[in-house]
Amino acid sequence: MSQERKLMVVSLGGSLIVPEEIDWEFIKNFKEVIERQIKKNNYKFILITGGGKTARKYQDSSVKITDLTPEDRDWLGIHATRMNAQFIRTIFREHAHPRVNTNPHDLEDFYSFKEDILVAAGWRPGFSTDYDAVVLARYLNVTKVANLSNIDYVYEKDPREFPEAKKIENISWEEFRKMVGDKWDPGMNVPFDPIASKLAAESKIEVAILNGKNLANLENYLEGKEYQGTTIN
Repeated sequence: MSQERKLMVVSLGGSLIVPEEIDWEFIKNFKEVIERQIKKNNYKFILITGGGKTARKYQDSSVKITDLTPEDRDWLGIHATRMNAQFIRTIFREHAHPRVNTNPHDLEDFYSFKEDILVAAGWRPGFSTDYDAVVLARYLNVTKVANLSNIDYVYEKDPREFPEAKKIENISWEEFRKMVGDKWDPGMNVPFDPIASKLAAESKIEVAILNGKNLANLENYLEGKEYQGTTIN
């Protein structure tokens, strides 16, 4: 009898894929980690990509030319996530489902994907890829989401402005939602977006905020070992 495969949702922040230019060395190392976990620990992955600097370059350039509505700003970001998703799907071609999921509520072609990896991207204005990650986790009965960004922890205040700010290793959704509020804005910079946070809290989904650059730490998390980061549940 074959061992049941473990399914993990990983939100891959755009700041890791495209901090300024495409960080191909990081992606190469990330690929090795994911492939190792597939082979070693029988994982299947849903990888959801953010927009990164690509999104901001389009958004910032647009406002220099014309007034940009919040919806248009969101769409530029969404299409940047989709470009990044196609890139990641190409990198993982031998393991990945041939189509990128761009609607987390439409799982007809994705629900029982046989491949090791399903790549997903942004959906529509008003929702970030954090939200997409939670929706997919909810539909596929996944109870944990690894959110990879460029920060080590969530802090009580912005440590760039307040060097004395304390890191948070564990926090409830109730307390975290007090920090991030209830409204989503395409330009906001929070560890996990408010709309996604509300749904994760309702769905009892745990989110781990991890620095994606520390791939050894990611492997510790995936293997149930001690890890550095903020756990929200």
